[in-house]
Amino acid sequence: MIEHTDLSKPIYKRLKEMIRNGELKQGEKLVQEKIAERLGVSRTPLMKALLALENEYLVESKPRRGMYLRVLDRKEIIDIYVCREAIEGMAARVLATKKNMSHVSQLKACFNPFTSDTDIDVDAYAKADETFHSLLIKLTDNTPLDKIYFFNDIHDRVVGHGLVRAPKDTLKEHFDIIEAIAIGDADKAEALTRLHINKSKELLINQHKIKTSE
Repeated sequence: MIEHTDLSKPIYKRLKEMIRNGELKQGEKLVQEKIAERLGVSRTPLMKALLALENEYLVESKPRRGMYLRVLDRKEIIDIYVCREAIEGMAARVLATKKNMSHVSQLKACFNPFTSDTDIDVDAYAKADETFHSLLIKLTDNTPLDKIYFFNDIHDRVVGHGLVRAPKDTLKEHFDIIEAIAIGDADKAEALTRLHINKSKELLINQHKIKTSE
């Protein structure tokens, strides 16, 4: 049961969590009665939360059919990667100017467990990758940047394609980014981060892994 003065806010957050962890999937119809019952809330604050998600292009209303979790089209997914490239590149630059060794240690901790593995657990690596990219933003301690990134990150999660490139192709890239941050080379940190994300974007396009809306 969710309890809050303005019930729409925690419902809004919970629905985002459900999108991020795959409880709700792209294209799925959002049956308000079932969601309201599941969360233990009335339909009025639920509708307010859904309208907020619609404003963020996560939910869409289809005339006479109801509300659905949006299916992102090819252009939208590419645009998300363009945004991620700029945002995460800027975050890496900011962290490099800080040269905070505690930050560096936290970033390294994401991938240290995989340095001696000859057969990397893809699921474990995917979680480490997720943590790394989230940390790049959070460690900047820049609230506006964090909010902008969250918008792009959650749309990326909706796509649900998991790791785009294999761990063997990205592990060194991650450590190269961390090293640039550690030595305070802001230009290199930003450039490497941008390149890292751009490679995934290009692979998605070239291998046609991007789903297009009908």
